[in-house]
Amino acid sequence: MFTTDHAFPGFSVDDIEAARRFYGDTLGMTVSDNDMGFLVLDVASGGRVLIYDKPNHEPASYTILNFPVRDLGAAVDDLNARGVNTKIYSDDEFPTDHRGIVHATDNGPDIAWFRDPAGNVLAVFQDDDLPG
Repeated sequence: MFTTDHAFPGFSVDDIEAARRFYGDTLGMTVSDNDMGFLVLDVASGGRVLIYDKPNHEPASYTILNFPVRDLGAAVDDLNARGVNTKIYSDDEFPTDHRGIVHATDNGPDIAWFRDPAGNVLAVFQDDDLPG
């Protein structure tokens, strides 16, 4: 019988080993292999995300993963220190500061986007409701 109890998201990359290094080493996430040769990211909320190699991969033009943080400025500085570029959009697309942070308006929180090695878009954003 079909159920949604254990549903999980997935996305493609063009180089599974580059993804393993980026998500595991650069971002510090727990990365494992499944029995089909795909990567599995374990997320703190108890979920998982599947990453699979796709020969004709095209980067997602939308945000595939979101990382809420208590201090966006510190998180962006940390990402930049790890070699992650958080200024990926021009100011014509999204007006940002020099670090790539879009400052909150009525449309949402402070946010910065970055890309994985396959060109997929990820985001880190200010979430003042996170525990301390």
